[in-house]
Amino acid sequence: MRIAYRRRFGVGVFLACLLSGLLTPTASAAVPLGGGAPIGVGDSNCTLATIGHDNTGELVGFTAAHCGEMGAQVVTAGIAGPVGSVVVANGALDYAVIKFDPAKVTPTANFAGFPINGLGPDPGFRQPACWQGAVSGNYCTYFATIPAGPRGSSLWQKALQGDDGGPVTSNGLLVGMILDTYDHVGGQMAPWPATRVQLFSAILADRNASGGPGAGFNPVPA
Repeated sequence: MRIAYRRRFGVGVFLACLLSGLLTPTASAAVPLGGGAPIGVGDSNCTLATIGHDNTGELVGFTAAHCGEMGAQVVTAGIAGPVGSVVVANGALDYAVIKFDPAKVTPTANFAGFPINGLGPDPGFRQPACWQGAVSGNYCTYFATIPAGPRGSSLWQKALQGDDGGPVTSNGLLVGMILDTYDHVGGQMAPWPATRVQLFSAILADRNASGGPGAGFNPVPA
């Protein structure tokens, strides 16, 4: 089976601008944010998985919990000061819910040419998938393991540091979130370079069972 990989750089340049302060922040204009957007969470540089509304109508988004703890301020390029904060941090499933200030953020289903056209079913083995990372940009590959366990599944090929929390889609639908990458399994070299993925269905099931911010989440429509 021949797999064609596709990577498009460019978003990493945006992250570099965010980190270096080369983009001049504005005091009042709302900035567009969507899945794949570079964000700063506390002291970490990560990626936003998705943005939308929960069942109370609050504007919320998701990223990896290891990016920032409860109360961590969230910033992004192009606007001065925080645009939101972490209101839920689940270490077991490694996801965080961010509550955004709608006066500072304009949610979009297509950030930097990476569309998220809704939520998809759990992926299968070797199912094609794409991710959008703040550092690596857009990359398309496939699921290398059968989804199982608290860490969900894994993708063939490695995401880069700073891609944590980024969206994973299949057929344009959100199915997962980047957690991290690894080269070793059980003290041995892994047989492939891999990226751990948390299934988004597991995140939503936990939020819906727990209630509170993020429960009943739906991404902004395309």
